[in-house]
Amino acid sequence: MQTLDSTSTRPAAGAASWGRRLLLAGLAAAAVVALTLRPSCDWPEFLTPRRLGAAGLAAAALALTLVVWRRVRRRTVVAALGVLLLLTAGAAAARTYFRYHTADTTDINVLEYGNDEYPEDPAERSVHHGQYNGRRLVLVKKDATHFDFVFEPQHPHVARVTFRDVDVSLMTPGLPAWAQDDDGLRRVALTDRQWNRQQVAFGGPKSPHVELSGGDGFERERLVSAELAKNCLNAGLWEVLLFTEEHGDKVLYYQGWFTFPLGHYRDLFEQNTGLPYARHWHYLEHWIDPAGTPVPLEKLRRVTREREAAATFDRAEAVISSGEQVRKRRTTVAEDVVTWGDFYDGRPLCFASFVPPGRYSLRQPWHNGYRRMDRFDKAVWRDVVSPAGDRPLSELELVFSGSAGSGLSRFVVSGFDFGALPQLPVKDYPKGLYMPMGVGTPPFFQGYEQLVRNPPEKSPYFCLQLDERGRWVDHHSFAVDGPVLHRDENDPDRLHVYLLSYERHSLIAHVTVDVPR
Repeated sequence: MQTLDSTSTRPAAGAASWGRRLLLAGLAAAAVVALTLRPSCDWPEFLTPRRLGAAGLAAAALALTLVVWRRVRRRTVVAALGVLLLLTAGAAAARTYFRYHTADTTDINVLEYGNDEYPEDPAERSVHHGQYNGRRLVLVKKDATHFDFVFEPQHPHVARVTFRDVDVSLMTPGLPAWAQDDDGLRRVALTDRQWNRQQVAFGGPKSPHVELSGGDGFERERLVSAELAKNCLNAGLWEVLLFTEEHGDKVLYYQGWFTFPLGHYRDLFEQNTGLPYARHWHYLEHWIDPAGTPVPLEKLRRVTREREAAATFDRAEAVISSGEQVRKRRTTVAEDVVTWGDFYDGRPLCFASFVPPGRYSLRQPWHNGYRRMDRFDKAVWRDVVSPAGDRPLSELELVFSGSAGSGLSRFVVSGFDFGALPQLPVKDYPKGLYMPMGVGTPPFFQGYEQLVRNPPEKSPYFCLQLDERGRWVDHHSFAVDGPVLHRDENDPDRLHVYLLSYERHSLIAHVTVDVPR
């Protein structure tokens, strides 16, 4: 009897053990799938794909546990695991469908922040800011690349604002032809193309691309610039910004955040690049930097002449601030930063992070790597020819090192026409060549007609941060976002170069270069 009792109890014990394992496995699978299910369209508050996927897998795991609790056989376990795998695959397929499903006409939520919700907002706001809120976006696909963005009002005093026939392919990552055949260049170019801001101005009601109707008349009479921005964040995060003029200044009276459908984004990406989106979606939708990737500069330009240039970086010079750097003082957390040298002496200094859907947050401070580039070594000037054309262009390399022996930081800005740079006083530096990092990247701010005439993927411009071995350095971790260039107002052969901090909160360096002949 003891043998019979002992034998009869083992299956039950085994079943309990397998049941617990199966339950845990099912719940774990449910959690994994749930975390990847992010709806790209509007859903009722409870019935989201994430919750449905999690609930389905958890229920399946529990049901299978109950089945095997009483008697477990090897083939039953195998069958149960097979069912779990099928359920997981089904949930993944559902996730892909809901995340990338598109329609020719899509109704999209627009998120709007009040003053109490967004105290860090650095925008120059109109006295009418917040008075014309309450909009939804109707996105209408016209053809493979052109869309209408119709911002429908929810209140009678608010106007309908429509952006007509926008070529969205120009605001979606593309590749210069000369970067397509190298895996490293391709990855670097696409990463910086997505993770740099691109704000495009379409003009006012007289523009062929902007149409206003309805409302109380304020917007039809006072709108001076309607703009769309692709945020320097996850793929699909966009903004709409509407500006008026007060006391001669352009000021913001409306801002809204929305998600451009990822299915359309995927199609535009594949059309722009000829690459399968399935191989690139992860780092475009989630920041994964390609640090350490070798960058073959010879594929980006051909050097015809090289020489060292006389250059000065005066660490004792007072910090210069104008344009958006004045507005963003509130998003820089530091004390007694008076000179350029104060950025590099190791004092606590951070910036407000730029976080989804596209706003600044002081609760998530962004730190920097300025101590690793606290010593300016030299400047190298090159005459170059880009694959984009035959005309001679210029390239400047600024070399920094860390006093603690952290290696070299090489800032290479290339593909610009030195003679075409404006001559400006230092205080007007924002009117110079004001550009992001990357390969084939457009300016941070640009008019739509200029964008159409000069597509980013045809631009000879590039700006990269490299180490001493020519490998890509994550400039975001250093908290550097790009250069500003202009010629001296009195000496046309002297170049002023400024480095922009993370998110352009501040300038962090001013180098003067006497361009060699």
